[in-house]
Amino acid sequence: MKQNKSKKKSHPFWSFFWLTFLVVSLWYAWYSFYVPTNNVVWSNDIVASKELAKNSNKNVLIFFTGKWCSPCRIMKREVFADTKIMKAIQYKVIPVEVDMDDPNFEKLIKQYNISTTPTTIIIDPNGKVINYAVGKVGKTKFLEMVLNK
Repeated sequence: MKQNKSKKKSHPFWSFFWLTFLVVSLWYAWYSFYVPTNNVVWSNDIVASKELAKNSNKNVLIFFTGKWCSPCRIMKREVFADTKIMKAIQYKVIPVEVDMDDPNFEKLIKQYNISTTPTTIIIDPNGKVINYAVGKVGKTKFLEMVLNK
């Protein structure tokens, strides 16, 4: 006895659905990890940055991030690439980027009790916290933080 194996064709909707799903997924992956260039010059030396802050009458902006942190990359793209914010950073603070996976920053991470990324803090040259934000920060809130409003 021969069985009649006929393949049932799927509805065209499902082909469209899966193609759209694939395209949207690829776009989101690109969007999450794409970071445009900007003019913010990040330091990774907190001691030198504090000294520079003392000599230039500025505060220190510390951005705790990780290579794997998607919200950090989105923040870098949406916030740090903004012209107004780049100028505020340049004139008001010394920017320091801290990679949470770098063992050299373990003491600093413990000092400020950082447990998640992104975390943005602004300190005076002596290390006293002036402003603190956990999570992705929008342009307006970030500008307020930098301008100390």
